[in-house]
Amino acid sequence: MEMASYTRRLVMAGAGLLTLVAASNANAQGDYPNKPVRIVVDSAPGSATDVVLRIVAERLSRIWNQQVIALNNPGAGGSIAARVAAQSPNDGYTLSFAAASTFTALAGAPGVPANLPIQVPRDFLPIGFVSQQPMFIAASPKSGINSISDLIALAKKSPGEISYATTGVGRITHLTMELLQIRAGIKLQMIPYSGGPSQALSDLIAGRVHIVLDGYGGVAPGMEGGSLKGIAVATIERLPEFPNLPTVAETLPGFFAGGWNVLVAPLGTPDAIIRKVSADLRTALDDKQVKSKLATIGTYVQPMTPEQLTAFIQEQQKVWKPVAEAVAAAQKK
Repeated sequence: MEMASYTRRLVMAGAGLLTLVAASNANAQGDYPNKPVRIVVDSAPGSATDVVLRIVAERLSRIWNQQVIALNNPGAGGSIAARVAAQSPNDGYTLSFAAASTFTALAGAPGVPANLPIQVPRDFLPIGFVSQQPMFIAASPKSGINSISDLIALAKKSPGEISYATTGVGRITHLTMELLQIRAGIKLQMIPYSGGPSQALSDLIAGRVHIVLDGYGGVAPGMEGGSLKGIAVATIERLPEFPNLPTVAETLPGFFAGGWNVLVAPLGTPDAIIRKVSADLRTALDDKQVKSKLATIGTYVQPMTPEQLTAFIQEQQKVWKPVAEAVAAAQKK
């Protein structure tokens, strides 16, 4: 009888513990967030990625009735931001807005920090896909480059003399330009800028650099004001919002490249919070005003569940690994 009574007490205690755990998880989701949420971003203020984050953050702030704060930590190909986010408390109040390049850098390559590339779910927990950004190529009006054909012809005539600006070695903008050189059989000179797009665009407008590749948010002011000339977009088909802008694929068939941004969380973040943020993110991205604002800067939403995001990232890593390896091999020569 004593053993039976003891067993019953154990069962009841176990059931009580499970109830407490379930209640704790429910409270974690139900009470979250009850204070401001910080989102670490690896780009400088005013960059295409930063603009996207602030549009989405504003909508999340209204959904949660809490301020969502962008923390800009540019530099080192996104590794600084990745480190800051990874070392933050895993309570859901610090998240990471990671760019494609931090997932596609080549481990061990020259100039690639040891904490890249990011892998999920090894390094971060996936929350959701936020946006994809077709890459726009813009030229300085002083360059004499008015099309991809012009760029290729000039580069073949003067190998290594036509320069392009990039805001980070190993980032998707850099890898896209490397892919362009491989496909076109040309050699360009890379001019890296660590302080964000402002200085790069200033040098481009002045004619000190010939071309730049970035999301539309980064080149829009110059293109709209006439100080930069948009020459192509790296999509398979022309974008409805830019019907007069040719694609790179019209000159180099099948060429496609684009930036993308995802939301991830530090390891150990409660699953209940991951699921809530993922659901609320999809609600924010489904908002008509959010879609409209993003479309005006050439950015498009593509909601995904955490599971779908994991599969997407792993597939992208396979696509870009050969390009990153080619870059690494060239740097060792």
